[in-house]
Amino acid sequence: MSSTAVHKQCRSQGFSLQSYMKNSKVKGPPAADAFKSRPAKPTAFRKFYERGDFPIALEHDTKGNRIAWKVEIEKLDYHHYLPLFYDGLCETVHPYEFFARQGVHDMLEHGGSKILPVIPQLIIPIKNALNTRNRPVICTTLKVLQHLVVSADMVGEALVPYYRQILPILNIFKNNNLNSGDGIDYSQQKRENIGDLIQETLEAFEKHGGEDAFINIKYMVPTYESCMLN
Repeated sequence: MSSTAVHKQCRSQGFSLQSYMKNSKVKGPPAADAFKSRPAKPTAFRKFYERGDFPIALEHDTKGNRIAWKVEIEKLDYHHYLPLFYDGLCETVHPYEFFARQGVHDMLEHGGSKILPVIPQLIIPIKNALNTRNRPVICTTLKVLQHLVVSADMVGEALVPYYRQILPILNIFKNNNLNSGDGIDYSQQKRENIGDLIQETLEAFEKHGGEDAFINIKYMVPTYESCMLN
């Protein structure tokens, strides 16, 4: 009785010696996971908060939670506090997430001329928050960026040299809108649709970034079309 030889396929990595063998089946490349959330490192914001180093407390009113500042916001040392609050944008756990997000908006609201000199110190915290690829964190950071460019004179222009650090993640997620089919897209009602927020942010950068803004945005986000030239 003749026996039939059974050839077992072995899976191998591409371009390896095994991949050239007769019964080898080459495995595809691993998934890039461009949209996969990355865990954030422990933040300095959390450490300072737990030590009680921030002049803040949680206050409840009819509209919900808000920060009760123990000093006048205008008198804060912005070089010290604003980068720390930006560092907390990576946080996803209450109360750190709430205090960081609301603290940033409060300081931008009252900072005036104190904001512009601090811009270079904000870039790494902004980049770190975006690089988490965590959707709620990215949405929060985009809203903060939109507030930042209108917070004081020249801030939008001061951000242009840092587009190379800020915009790569926006380029990855730009067309990553949620498709809800025939249903209601509640993310749009809450301004948490990441693709729409990125478009709004890029338009804000162009409007407030001066004459060099568009060409620098276009370099980093090739699919962006000007909202001012059209």
